[in-house]
Amino acid sequence: MFDRRTFLLASAASVAACSRETPSTEAAASPKSILAAGAELEVLAEGYGWSEGPTWDYDRGALYFTDVPGNTAYQWTRASGVEVFLQPSGTDSAEGFREPGANGLCYEGEGKLLVCNHGLRRVERLDIATGERTPLASSYNGEPFNSPNDICKAADGTIYFTDPPYGLQGQDDSPMKRQDSNGVYRLKTDGTVERLLSDMVRPNGIALSPDESTLYITQSDRVQPILRRATPTAAGLDDVRTLMDISPYMGEDTPGYADGMAIAASGEVLVAGPGGVLVISPEGELVERIMTDSAAANCCFGEDGTTLFITAHKRLLRVRTTLTGAKFA
Repeated sequence: MFDRRTFLLASAASVAACSRETPSTEAAASPKSILAAGAELEVLAEGYGWSEGPTWDYDRGALYFTDVPGNTAYQWTRASGVEVFLQPSGTDSAEGFREPGANGLCYEGEGKLLVCNHGLRRVERLDIATGERTPLASSYNGEPFNSPNDICKAADGTIYFTDPPYGLQGQDDSPMKRQDSNGVYRLKTDGTVERLLSDMVRPNGIALSPDESTLYITQSDRVQPILRRATPTAAGLDDVRTLMDISPYMGEDTPGYADGMAIAASGEVLVAGPGGVLVISPEGELVERIMTDSAAANCCFGEDGTTLFITAHKRLLRVRTTLTGAKFA
């Protein structure tokens, strides 16, 4: 059993005034806050190398998430807490890999999970009940992917995913790297793989707007940490542009880069990254910050749709919000 702990919950207006030494719940009391009144940031579990990839199973009422360097995936339920779900989450063979485990997950319904498998360098489908894994995509132009990282799925079955080199030992310098860029891809329902973007140094998080007219992609680069937006079309992506520069929110007290995302039904983009979660409007304005006292890797909505789960370095966190996840609307 883990103790509840309240960390700094700061609105965009009060970030400068608040300090790490004096935690505040001012944002929770603000009528404009996305945090529920009296909300506390709870530690549900801790002790991971780098927690990642949270996704909510709305059929079973379970959260799945990964510890990437630990090569293990977990599930959390109210009844049982955290339990090991997959071990290994990626592959037993670690030769040439700094992280052979699974990273991003996406629950697609009917008892199936989409998995970004670093060690096998592929996107796969996992049957939760049987454990059977079905490869969906493992290469582009005849060469293996780097290490698929994050993933989302459109209503028509199209799958979008990012492919930075984080899983490879040496990353871009790895002799195992075969792709000429760290790309953003689309897996069409006919099995065709298309590269949508090849100009990003470290594409990371990926998510669709509620109406699926906009694709969001983060770049977890020290020099250029950004949130991009683009319009998916039959031919690829149009109107690709930077929606927000994340670098002003990075610092010694706020470690982390632009990472995974959750999308609210009202359109807000919740970007896990420097010191916690940045809540960003569709117009690219900072609405609020949820400070977690560490880098945050990813987040998702769950339970009744208003609970935000956050994977923040060594911990799994939960907080109640006034928003509803897009998948629950």
